[in-house]
Amino acid sequence: MMSARAWQRMLSGRRLDLLDPSPLDIELADIAHGLARVARWNGQTEGEHAFSVAQHSLVVEEIFRRQNICSADECQMALLHDAAEYVIGDMISPFKAVVGGGYKTVEARLESAIHLRFGLPAMTPTELKERIKKADQVAAFFEATLLAGFSLTEAKKFFGQPRGITREMIPIEPMSAMNAQRRFAERFAEIEAARATAGVIS
Repeated sequence: MMSARAWQRMLSGRRLDLLDPSPLDIELADIAHGLARVARWNGQTEGEHAFSVAQHSLVVEEIFRRQNICSADECQMALLHDAAEYVIGDMISPFKAVVGGGYKTVEARLESAIHLRFGLPAMTPTELKERIKKADQVAAFFEATLLAGFSLTEAKKFFGQPRGITREMIPIEPMSAMNAQRRFAERFAEIEAARATAGVIS
């Protein structure tokens, strides 16, 4: 009896093992392509285009920089905070709670492989993870109220009230997949250039 296939073939030609992912099989082009085609909120958003995880990642990194004086490494981890979803998709929080630990295990292994591929710590330090999560919650508030049909009261209950960030500060208008893919890859390259000079991004 044949064992179930646990790898996915990427457009780059890489075969990524979901259960034991190797950093050698991670390519930025695959991440940008995949995230730009994964819809946030299960696609239940306003606009001509789906609001992609690639665009969400750009929003989170923008908010993170506005909330923190951060190193280029920290900004790159903020940009890549949902990068594993290029393989496993964006599962909404209520369903994650139903699925349980198996999803989190796969997600953590992929995140570690992605980080190692780009010379980042395998695991995001706890304090940094919390700061990125705060930026993520702010992004979710604006996405929920501007795109996903949540009332202000609902959004405040689930995501908290944003402080110091306004809609005008973030690229919230849904982009086409091609544009989101290009913008994600460009922002990654900009941060990599700063990392090469040990830069601080404010």
